[in-house]
Amino acid sequence: MELSKLTITPLDKSGQSITNKRFAVLFNPNTYSISKSVTWNSLSATGPTGARTNRMVNAPTLFFAGGGSRLLNLELFYDVTEPVNDLVSGDVRKETNKVVELTRIQKELQRPPAVEISWGAAPPAHSDFPFTGVLSNLVQRFTFFSSDGKPLRATLMVTVTEFLDPALDQRQTDPEFTTRRLKRGDTLSAIAAETYRDPAQWRLIAEANNLDDPRHLDVGRTLTIPRRG
Repeated sequence: MELSKLTITPLDKSGQSITNKRFAVLFNPNTYSISKSVTWNSLSATGPTGARTNRMVNAPTLFFAGGGSRLLNLELFYDVTEPVNDLVSGDVRKETNKVVELTRIQKELQRPPAVEISWGAAPPAHSDFPFTGVLSNLVQRFTFFSSDGKPLRATLMVTVTEFLDPALDQRQTDPEFTTRRLKRGDTLSAIAAETYRDPAQWRLIAEANNLDDPRHLDVGRTLTIPRRG
């Protein structure tokens, strides 16, 4: 039975797959690792209002301060000393440059592309693949050469940093307060009071929606409601 190959697909600016640029790695990795940081900060001994507290505790109170991007680390091996899939190549860079291209700025994007990395059949929900991210680190090591100096073997150490569409991620983590369609009589301070329990936070909503005059709101317009930092 033929093994499923790990494939890498560049994405366009709308997040759609560019299928004609999809490619499979030469050999599947033997291992891969995924890491993720989650930040928790502690409250100071002075308490939230600045007044010093007398309460003695064995450990500080923690509050969630955000999740970091997942990091996918791959070690990819390339060897063209023998034909692979009936293809003969005298230079391993013909294969490794497909990965290098993903670190270069694309004219239409003004940045390197995001990619989707897939491997195998459909996995359980919230699994490692498909993994959407950007190449944040690439190390190439060439280890065997032809008589005329062309590299024939290489190992690529690839780090892919998770890349999430901000609007999609916000809908998934905070679906009730992501957007708000304006009704007659709505004010930003009232929406802020409902959303944040603080009417003074109306400026967050105004800035997120580029509202020059928050006193004049167009009925029917959909506002983005940002999460308070």
